[in-house]
Amino acid sequence: MSEQNKMNVPIARTSLTETEIQSVLGPLRSGWLVQGPKVREFEEKWSVFTGAPHSIAVTSCTTALHLSLAALGFGPGDEAIVPAFTWIATANVVEHLGGKVVFCDIDLKTFNLDVVQAEKKITNRTKAILPVHLFGLAADMDPLTQIARQHGLWVVEDAACGFGSRYHGKHVGILGHTGCFSFHPRKAITTGEGGMITTCDESLAEKLRRLRDHGAAMTDLQRHLGARPYLLADHPYAGYNQRMTDIQAALGSAQMDRADAIIRERQNLAMGYDQAFSHLTWLRTPAHMEGLEHGYQSYPCLFQPEPVTLESIPRINQARNGWMDRLQQAGISTRPATHAVHMLSFYREKYGLKQEDFPNAWAANDCSISLPLFHGMTNEEQNYIIQTIQNSCF
Repeated sequence: MSEQNKMNVPIARTSLTETEIQSVLGPLRSGWLVQGPKVREFEEKWSVFTGAPHSIAVTSCTTALHLSLAALGFGPGDEAIVPAFTWIATANVVEHLGGKVVFCDIDLKTFNLDVVQAEKKITNRTKAILPVHLFGLAADMDPLTQIARQHGLWVVEDAACGFGSRYHGKHVGILGHTGCFSFHPRKAITTGEGGMITTCDESLAEKLRRLRDHGAAMTDLQRHLGARPYLLADHPYAGYNQRMTDIQAALGSAQMDRADAIIRERQNLAMGYDQAFSHLTWLRTPAHMEGLEHGYQSYPCLFQPEPVTLESIPRINQARNGWMDRLQQAGISTRPATHAVHMLSFYREKYGLKQEDFPNAWAANDCSISLPLFHGMTNEEQNYIIQTIQNSCF
């Protein structure tokens, strides 16, 4: 390929309208920069979009997960079941609260938690299950929540990638005790860093609001708008400082005004890939599951120039890495879909784990590849990617 015809397409790119860019000036001009009216506005719009009775904005999806477990009472010695294939934060929050991470393998077709294996992991110390709606495809929540009810477990949904993802008509994040969303720049809605907790439980929502704000019984905004703004609030909890700023919330709120259009655009891009690669036996595109609406935070594929087995994973991994190198040289950025947490140094060494302990997570770690997908991607960019991949031979 000549340098003249080469394009450069990133794995993701933030695309903001001028209105969204200008939105951050409102808090700057008002002087109200911390958690305030724009945070409340963003939360209200998020609740309308997801159908969640309560939305609580925080500093990241990681702190959303941490706050959720803390508010539910998870603590030292407790166990939580976590998919072995996910971003490391899902496991880290369990460690931060003194708990034990119990990894569970995934279904390689969906990259999500294997429900049958999850039930086998339950012990008398298990307190929570953290299903992840990975890459925008909902985990199989009906059997998971049924298992959780039978065993008296909390369900904290890691919906970092879950914006626009629906499970039999319901937006993810309202299926468990809480749902936790991310606004990192690789997500469809971004505030730079930031997160949101959703819940249907009013008392839990109130506790979460207090815990994010040093444990205060009243927010600064509530106190400021009240009859006696000079009186400080009581603090029923030893909470945290995990508040979103109004600058971030103004940006998030502005993007929510085109939330449906953002999701449709990502779904249309995914459909274009699906159609273009349907004949490629060596590249398995994202699964389509009946009753599930994919939000396509990313476009994760399984690279399979030969059947994926324990014996073939190293060969496939080597071939995948070589192909990723060639795509990079052609100007197309790719990534492994995410990582198998049990293969990372901290967890591997702490729990004495081997890659083959969770074979599907190992296969996903070494054989997956995510292609560029982001709103604002041009037809020329996607066509260039499609043509380049179609010209690959395996």
